[in-house]
Amino acid sequence: MRGRSDVLEPAILGLLHETPMHGYELRKRLNLVLGSFRALSYGSLYPCLKTLVARGWIAGEESPAAPPHALSGKRARIVYHLTAAGKEHFQGILASSGPASWEDENFDVRFAFFAQTDAETRLRILEGRRSRLTERLETVRQSFHRTRERMDEYTLELQRHGLEQVEREVRWLDGLIDNERGVRPARPTGTDRPVDADHAEGAPRPGSELKERG
Repeated sequence: MRGRSDVLEPAILGLLHETPMHGYELRKRLNLVLGSFRALSYGSLYPCLKTLVARGWIAGEESPAAPPHALSGKRARIVYHLTAAGKEHFQGILASSGPASWEDENFDVRFAFFAQTDAETRLRILEGRRSRLTERLETVRQSFHRTRERMDEYTLELQRHGLEQVEREVRWLDGLIDNERGVRPARPTGTDRPVDADHAEGAPRPGSELKERG
């Protein structure tokens, strides 16, 4: 369960760094940050909040809402906010760019707070992530070509799908890295707008074959 807290803790600190929140609102925002495929339960959130309070990184106070009706039985909501120690700790997280920051789940959380991260650290994390995925891509390719003759069509298709996913993320990272470096895609010489590959010189335009046949 430590892996889940390694992801939750910086995500909670990052969201509370933006604004104080009560538990329900925090849970909704965390689900957006962590992704819908890793939906967060209250059973995971509140133990983590208690841990962060115990460490002195966050504090909780009752919201100044109107007092609950005597018969309602509702309790006041607790609003959580970062302490000075929590802000200092979160700044340390933002400044880190080691291997842990570009692992699968950790990278998602770090990327969610790139707006609060300095450009040099962003670039190091993106390059580290790309390097890790490039290594993974080579491993998957080798495995695919080595075992494809022994796989049935469904297993083969699953392997191909996994390969395409890694390739897609590497291309995405390449674009992000170019953007961080200020590299812009070169436009073709002698034109002010991108050339549509399907309509490049020598390629038939839609309907041309029908006109020729008519």
